[in-house]
Amino acid sequence: MRPSVQLYTRLLTRYLRPQLGQTLFLLFVLCANILLQLINPLIMRRFLDSALAGGSMEFLTRLALLFIGIAAVQQITAVTSAVLAENVGWRATNALRRDLARHCMRLDLSFHQQHTPGEMIERIDGDINALTRFFAQLVVQLFGNGLLLIGVMIVLLREDMRVGAAIGVFVVITLLVLARLRHLAVPHWQRSREASARFFGFVEERLAGTEDIRASNARAFTLFRFHQLLLTFWQTTIRAELLGFSMINIAWFLFSVGDAIAFVVGASLYFSGALTIGTVYLIFHYTNLISQPIERIAQEFEQFQRAGAGIARIQELFATESRLAETPTASAGAATPVGSEAAGPAEALSVEFKQVRFAYPTDAPPEGKRTGNASFALDDFQLRLEPNEVLGLLGRTGSGKTTLARLLVRLYDVDGGHVLVSGRDVRQWSLAQLRSQVGVVTQNVQLFQASIRDNLTFFDRTVPENRIREAIDELGLAKWYASLGEGLDTQLQIGSGGLSAGEAQLVAFTRIFLRDPGVVVLDEASSRLDPATEAFLERAVTRLLTDRTGILIAHRLSTVQRADRILLLENGRIQEQGARIALASEPASRYHRLLQLGIEELDG
Repeated sequence: MRPSVQLYTRLLTRYLRPQLGQTLFLLFVLCANILLQLINPLIMRRFLDSALAGGSMEFLTRLALLFIGIAAVQQITAVTSAVLAENVGWRATNALRRDLARHCMRLDLSFHQQHTPGEMIERIDGDINALTRFFAQLVVQLFGNGLLLIGVMIVLLREDMRVGAAIGVFVVITLLVLARLRHLAVPHWQRSREASARFFGFVEERLAGTEDIRASNARAFTLFRFHQLLLTFWQTTIRAELLGFSMINIAWFLFSVGDAIAFVVGASLYFSGALTIGTVYLIFHYTNLISQPIERIAQEFEQFQRAGAGIARIQELFATESRLAETPTASAGAATPVGSEAAGPAEALSVEFKQVRFAYPTDAPPEGKRTGNASFALDDFQLRLEPNEVLGLLGRTGSGKTTLARLLVRLYDVDGGHVLVSGRDVRQWSLAQLRSQVGVVTQNVQLFQASIRDNLTFFDRTVPENRIREAIDELGLAKWYASLGEGLDTQLQIGSGGLSAGEAQLVAFTRIFLRDPGVVVLDEASSRLDPATEAFLERAVTRLLTDRTGILIAHRLSTVQRADRILLLENGRIQEQGARIALASEPASRYHRLLQLGIEELDG
């Protein structure tokens, strides 16, 4: 896709407007630099003509000092404009990077399952890095060097119309050639950026799986695939570089033609007595000066092609829409901040699934049974939980248990039926409101390389420290907290964070408790724990479920002993449900038979 001029303009307007003052100052400094570049050759012509005419040493010295002073000031303005341009460019690209990252975070789960973290880093950071020069210098350099060209042409036309006309024709032809070539390498740079994203996605995945790769003796294949992707990346980049530099090489050839024109025209006019040697110098110098802005314009066009490839991929990402579109009424509300005291105690909310049918998108991992050509994770699923009721959800792997939790927090939308929280369809809630009212704890707890405080509050610094400590005490985690070396400021390490599986679950429970939701889902939250550690967490689980509606997704029968009701799920359909005590005492129920057989886990 070739970006339109409107897209370039829209990006520049949006991200340079907040820096309007600095951008205008940059243009002022650039204009001053251009003016100084035009003045100094005039001083040098005066110096040459005066020296050949026998001018006084005092006058020549003043001209020399003036020339040196202007040259020094011109260098200062050049450095200043470069610093300002870089500052403007980085501010603009950081703002774009922030907006793109925010957009990607709003996309649904199926999008993120298609793209590895490494690929997303390269797209959000790498593609935008290619735009730094676009924001920093492209427009400014094109404007500045275009202004310099106009200034030089005006001076040359004033000196001699014939010289000005000859150089003017050369400039027009050169710019037309460069304009024709400006999009030549854009498709190749797009392929290079795509190859880069695939390569870094592969690297990220393999670094995360280093232990398994070594244990499985898969290093040879990993290195082979690494070299394959790196070779593709290198080949596409070289092709793009060669096509991009072809424009610069053509420009250099045209500069040589321009120098030849200036030399021939200047020499012929000098020998005919129409020009002085100083004026010949002036013409030759200005012709060389013209080559500088044209060369810079050629370089900017080469960078423009890189920017075009980056902009096309960024626009493609911005154009990707979440499948979880919010209605205007749903987006009207705002979520209550984590740990906000103004929110008051949580109210247990009802949960209802009405004739729910759901199949994962083809680009997401299916879970459940296959009916015809569709793989349904949940099929005609019906369930109602009253406020404060706790459901024990049992089933083999792939039966649809986790799918139920995902639909409840609206990571996906149902294909048919309704999911309701507090009698309201989840599609009528804003996502922020819904996810503040439904808390989910999974078996894999995501920890960040940050302090315990930041991991508990998800970097929300408005949560008071006493609120965090109250939550820790209320969950019965005072002993665990006392074991932390630096309390809430204890820094977690990369990977597991330096915590055991049980300690990681403690962090997850505290996170949910601080949010104070009305519904809590524990999705295999204790499946990785040994019985002793699980028993230690019993008080925390009990306190977490107090005055809240709960769903306990489990393999272990012992995990659902606190449930009011049991539901057995198989292939996306309900096989059995009822009050836990009633099912346990009913000889004909599957739950009773499992208890009698002493089967601890359903999978096996």
